[in-house]
Amino acid sequence: MGKRQSQRPRQSGARNLGKATSMSNTVARVYRGKWVDLTHQAHVAVVDKNGKLLYSLGDPERFTFVRSSAKPFQALVACESGAVEGYGLNDEALALLCASHNGEALHVKNVVEILEKAGLGEAALQCGTHPSLAPAVAKTQPSVLTNAYSNCSGKHTGMLITTQWLGEDVTTYLEPSHPHQERILEVLSELSDTPKEAIGLATDGCGVPVHSLPLRSFALATAHMADPSALEPKRAAYLRRIAGAMMAHPFMVAGSGRVCTRLMEEAKGEAFVKLGADGYYMAGVPSKGWGITCKVEDGNVAICEGLIIHVLHQLGVLSQEGFDALEGFHSPKRTNHRGEVVGRVAYDVVLREHP
Repeated sequence: MGKRQSQRPRQSGARNLGKATSMSNTVARVYRGKWVDLTHQAHVAVVDKNGKLLYSLGDPERFTFVRSSAKPFQALVACESGAVEGYGLNDEALALLCASHNGEALHVKNVVEILEKAGLGEAALQCGTHPSLAPAVAKTQPSVLTNAYSNCSGKHTGMLITTQWLGEDVTTYLEPSHPHQERILEVLSELSDTPKEAIGLATDGCGVPVHSLPLRSFALATAHMADPSALEPKRAAYLRRIAGAMMAHPFMVAGSGRVCTRLMEEAKGEAFVKLGADGYYMAGVPSKGWGITCKVEDGNVAICEGLIIHVLHQLGVLSQEGFDALEGFHSPKRTNHRGEVVGRVAYDVVLREHP
C-alpha cells in the first residue's frame, strides 16, 4: 500500500461543505432540465476495527438488510469449514463465492467446475435464475438459462460445497435451520459484535436467509475483514485471503460494466467493495482497517453506486484519477429515448466527522 492522505474527507462532487453542521441525509438530486425532479436520501457509517465511528451521514444505526453485501462473510464460512482448501479452490474461485456476477461465460464456467470438484452438478443449485444484471450481457446469453447463470450462484456454490464437505444434507442447505445457515449467523454475530437474537432474519431473493443489523455493526464486521489482526490467526488469514481475492479478481465479483469490478480496478488494492440489493453497499479499506456501509432509503442501486464512489473519494481511498475514470457512474447524464441529454444527477455528500 502506498502512502495515504489525511483521514479528513476531501472535497468531492458538485458541492461539499466540509465538516457537517447538520444531520441532512439528502445525498443526490436528479435534475430534469434545470429543475430538481427527484431527491435521494441515504445513510453512511465509517468504522474502524475497534468499532469507533469515524464518519457518518444520516443515521449510522439504521437497521436494514445487508443483502448481497454479506457474501464475503458467507464465503468465510466455506473457508473455515475446510471446503475451500479441501476442494482446491484458487483465489479466482474464492472471489466468485463472494460475487453478484453477470452470468458471463467465465462466471458460469467457474460455478460448474467448483461444483464438479465436490461431486455435484448444477441441479444441486436452488438459487433460481434470471437474465444478467448487465443488459448488454443479457442480450448474449442463451434463451434457456440454468441456475448457474444466477448472480447468486457463486454464493450458493459455496454453501453447497461446504455442506458436501461436512457430510450434511445438500438438499436443505438454504433452510434457516440448516447447520450451514446457523454457522453464517454465528460468524456475522461475532464479527459485528451483535447478539444473534438481535440480527433480523428474512428470505433473500435467491431463497436463503438474509440478515438485518445496524449499518454501524456491519461496518465493524467489514473493518474486521479489512484488518483482522486482532482476531484468531486462522480466521484472520482467511479474511485476508477473501479480501485479497476480491481485489485481485474484481471481474469475478461482478463483471463487465459493473461498479464493483470497475471500482476495485480503479482503487488499485486500496479497497474491496460489495454491492447489496435495494441500495446497500459495503467497502473495506485494508490500509486503514476501515469498514464502510451505505444505504439509500428508496433502494436505488445506481444512486448507491455513485454514493460509495463519492465516499471513497472524499476519504482519500480513491484517487482523483480513479474518481474521474468512474464519472459515468457517479455523475451520470439522463437521456431520453431519442438520445438527447435531458437531465443529470448531482451528488451532495457531506460526511460528518466524529472526534
